[in-house]
Amino acid sequence: MQQTTNTILMVRPVNFRMNEQTAVNNYYQHEVEGVLPETVNVKAQKEFDAYVEKLRSIGVKVIVVNDRIETDTPDSVFPNNWVSFHEDGNVGVYPMFAENRRLERREDILETLESEGFIINNVIDYTSAEDEGVFLEGTGSVILDRVNRKAYCALSPRADEDLFIEFCEDFEYFPIIFTANQTVDGKRKPIYHTNVMMCIAENFAVICLSSIDDKKERKNVIKHLKLSGKDIIDITEKQVANFAGNMLQVRGDNDERYLIMSKTAYNSLTQSQINGIEKHCKIMYSALNTIETCGGGSARCMMAEIFLPTT
Repeated sequence: MQQTTNTILMVRPVNFRMNEQTAVNNYYQHEVEGVLPETVNVKAQKEFDAYVEKLRSIGVKVIVVNDRIETDTPDSVFPNNWVSFHEDGNVGVYPMFAENRRLERREDILETLESEGFIINNVIDYTSAEDEGVFLEGTGSVILDRVNRKAYCALSPRADEDLFIEFCEDFEYFPIIFTANQTVDGKRKPIYHTNVMMCIAENFAVICLSSIDDKKERKNVIKHLKLSGKDIIDITEKQVANFAGNMLQVRGDNDERYLIMSKTAYNSLTQSQINGIEKHCKIMYSALNTIETCGGGSARCMMAEIFLPTT
């Protein structure tokens, strides 16, 4: 069982813009005033292409699928919310809060992976939960400690407790449940995705502990991270707003480990935090300003890790 992979699925955007359907509870999204939608999309594509090039340059295998022009899917660049790929050949397909994000789910992407030699044994499909208004947005909502079989989930309108527990039963993970908040207009509101405030790597975790207001829940999260042997690198809410929690550890050439993040995230880190990460692995960052501003997601959201077995 491995925590990291060197193979990533990414979806190149064709209709990227601020998604009005997700903005209702993603408080990191902002409209770019006075910029044409086509310009926003072109900028996002340039950021995407440069990011893919950087990942490939360090030896990460990136499978790029193009979004489809005929579907109105402004958030397709964040595929980790609708699908997850596991070492036993299982694939999870998830219920999405925004109706236009449900169009991102594509069977042909699974067929593309099979044509690349990956084995899919079973698709576990949770999407019928949408009929009940219940959501769990993949590895946006669920942070997996694959080696220790623990799953962390910050509850929100996009992460339902019962469905998370069902996921843990199906995929054999121990559930760790909490609420993570951010301050919006002076009020504490749930952070929309766990992966905005938390990242688990092989030997460390980057997490915003101050976002977990309930002391018992916070102590429980710390206890599980420590029991799993993780160094804890604590970040602030301001750093979360700069996407410093939205990171992913991957493997490059010669099995070298890298923590991937955006330039915005990297620039928000203190030297001590950088040193804490570099004790364990190298850092790679890429500029994703347009995608972060309009999409409210960052480097980790753009990567769907592939752990599937191969033929």
